[in-house]
Amino acid sequence: MEKLQKYGVCIRVLGDLHLLPLDLQKLIAQAMQATKNYNQCFLNICFAYTSRHEISNAVREMAWGVEQGLLDPSDVSESLLDKCLYTCHSPNPDILIRTSGEVRLSDFLLWQTSHSCIVFQPVLWPEYMFWNLCEAILQFQMNQTMLQKARDMYAEERKRQQLERDQAAVTEQLVQEGLQASGDAQLRRTRLHKLSARREERVQSFLQALELKRADRLAHLGTASA
Repeated sequence: MEKLQKYGVCIRVLGDLHLLPLDLQKLIAQAMQATKNYNQCFLNICFAYTSRHEISNAVREMAWGVEQGLLDPSDVSESLLDKCLYTCHSPNPDILIRTSGEVRLSDFLLWQTSHSCIVFQPVLWPEYMFWNLCEAILQFQMNQTMLQKARDMYAEERKRQQLERDQAAVTEQLVQEGLQASGDAQLRRTRLHKLSARREERVQSFLQALELKRADRLAHLGTASA
């Protein structure tokens, strides 16, 4: 713990901790609780983890938000799912290195690596050396421009899709009120702004509730009896 404190290392264990023995759950929870305020380095450990479970858990969290009245069904989106993943407090990886000659990702960070540079290398992990890392970084550098362009295009597409959904919702509101859908442009802009602001308010309230729920769960694990 002294070294963790010295270097400001925040430990995050990502996965379904309930699959682990209770004594191990307690130790993990205590380590995460003790280092949660450190912010110099972040050590993410995927344990009892699969990407498919992470994604399905994020969907369940959003469904919980709808059931609790924190979210409208229309608030559910890819962007919100991002914020419900175990990795929500970390940026997506720039590069993923797969060693040992395997050419599969083994259900690891499938969502987060959709626009990452994925490097497959034959060397076994215990034999991984500095020059192997240099090779991986070189591949990343050679593909960085293309990857960044893909990320930017994807972000723009998300914004476009959200705008289309908002415009459709405003049109439906106007029709229900007996107003012309293609009428006053200023009225449409005002409605769009209000709709977006209300959605953002709901999303932030939901994320705060989700963070509190996860923190309470972790605190309970840290004090549970083995």
